Amino acid sequence: MKWLGIRIKTTTDAEDLIIGSLYLRGLEGAQIEDHVPLSPLEKEQMFVDIPPETGEDDGTAYLTFYLEMNEKGECIPGSDPDGIPRSADEVRAIVVEELDQMQYYDVDAGELSLEIFETEDMDWINNWKKYFHQFTIDDLLVIPSWEEVSPEDADKMILHIDPGMAFGTGMHETTQLCIRRMKKYLTPETVLLDIGTGSGILGILALMYGAKSVVATDLDPCAAPAVDDNIANNGVDASGFELMIGNIIDDPDIQDRVGRDKYDVVMANILADVLVPMMPAAARALKPGGVIITSGIIDGKEGTVSEAMRTAGLEVIDVSAQGEWRSVTGRRNA
Repeated sequence: MKWLGIRIKTTTDAEDLIIGSLYLRGLEGAQIEDHVPLSPLEKEQMFVDIPPETGEDDGTAYLTFYLEMNEKGECIPGSDPDGIPRSADEVRAIVVEELDQMQYYDVDAGELSLEIFETEDMDWINNWKKYFHQFTIDDLLVIPSWEEVSPEDADKMILHIDPGMAFGTGMHETTQLCIRRMKKYLTPETVLLDIGTGSGILGILALMYGAKSVVATDLDPCAAPAVDDNIANNGVDASGFELMIGNIIDDPDIQDRVGRDKYDVVMANILADVLVPMMPAAARALKPGGVIITSGIIDGKEGTVSEAMRTAGLEVIDVSAQGEWRSVTGRRNA
């Protein structure tokens, strides 16, 4: 599938104005590139594996819009009331017309230079390769399919994974915090629950490091094929990994299937605002003496998660940090 791309160089002050005016002409869903520093809340909400490098803010911004093209090379702006296919030249004329109106607003919109180009789905997929390369987490090598294991890394544990649109790769600091905590508590008899498994990385690694079995939950049905692919790519015995799609917080069926007093280790690499209401169900799932490892907690919110653990009857035994992220570990005492 081909797409028409429209890239505009402007300023951060004019971003919203341009996005709004072009939205009314059918150009929806702008990709924004600027150097505005992320707030703590934005960093928490993004929770991505390959965080953006914002650099120094110079006020410059690039806005890119994409329109799907038909076999004739025409495209239909998303909210165009007429639904009329338009050529690239016609789309360009619409954009130029709207950008010309910026002179009438009390805002510095910059040079408003314009680039029109064509791209394909495969181009977006391959762009991952520019940013995702093999890396190590202590004795673990995480490597994508398009790279080779170097001789000096041959003795490491190897996790084969390619980045995808929705799930993690292990690159994010929160995942690394979980992995390091998990290794401390795993034994050959460990039965582990991974809440919000996503790509299944933590559960798969638990099995690779010797855990007995893993049960995982996730809200998104897309987790199932992602987990299946990663299990297959890493040669893990699929019979040791059970995935359930549903919400352990308020779904009685999922809670019953997960079970009570069952797990030696519970892991949850989710945002703090989800960890808090999840804590009672997670605590019930733990065996007496079992531990819960939480991450996805931005600096400053570890106290909230710790208090939720205590309220659920757990003892906080460790708070770890990596960058701006925190991991809180608790234990259910007998």
